[in-house]
Amino acid sequence: LTGENFDQSPLRRTFKSKVLAHYPQNIEWNPFDQDAVNMLCMPKGLSFRTQSDNRDPELHSFIITREDGSRTYGFVLTFYEEVTSKQICTAMQTLYQMHNAEQYSSVCASSSCSMDSLASSIDEGDATSLAKLQRYNSYDISRDTLYVSKCICLITPLPFMQACKKFLIQLYKAVTSQQPPPLPLESYIHNILYEVPLPPPGRSLKFYGVYEPIICQRPGPNELPLSDYPLREVFELLGLENLVQVFTCVLLEMQILLYSQ
Repeated sequence: LTGENFDQSPLRRTFKSKVLAHYPQNIEWNPFDQDAVNMLCMPKGLSFRTQSDNRDPELHSFIITREDGSRTYGFVLTFYEEVTSKQICTAMQTLYQMHNAEQYSSVCASSSCSMDSLASSIDEGDATSLAKLQRYNSYDISRDTLYVSKCICLITPLPFMQACKKFLIQLYKAVTSQQPPPLPLESYIHNILYEVPLPPPGRSLKFYGVYEPIICQRPGPNELPLSDYPLREVFELLGLENLVQVFTCVLLEMQILLYSQ
């Protein structure tokens, strides 16, 4: 467990994640930082869902800043994959049995009763709330389908957010589509890693993803640095007044701390 949230039901807890694979294995000028990538790809930890939960894919980005000030940008698509291991499904059911036993025990303690007289002693309110809790936060191996979170990530030297986002979405569609793409998935990954060049300063580049072409543009030497992030999201997250205040603080060279979950 990544946090001491044992009071939460097992499907609401978070678990430790790990990197399953990365390509290429090593780059001299940009060594792979497994711990940082693992933490930043799944900042809230590994999570489980069932068929009744929301499992829409989500996108987020991160930056790794090294001691020399150099930056590496990561773009992540998180989705949910069906758990095929019977061992993991059985373990989840066992966790729920333990969790439900603890809930019964706590309700019994609050009602000052013994386990033998639990059914007759629990007051109606406690019993009702406990039944609701078990109904909405439960897992039955014979009835429910278990899903686990998984990520695909692109790590780049420049923040080509829109291009990376489009490629990851197309790659995810290829993974989950009933109709496979014309070429093996490895060929598309090889293409973007080894065959798509970095666009020269002041130029744009068009390359083909899995299904549709993708365009990325790089500012010229006398232009503002590349900022491919949508400003609309900044306004939605901070609000107009907060954004004006932050901008004022930047102009006055004040220290700014952004706190987020």
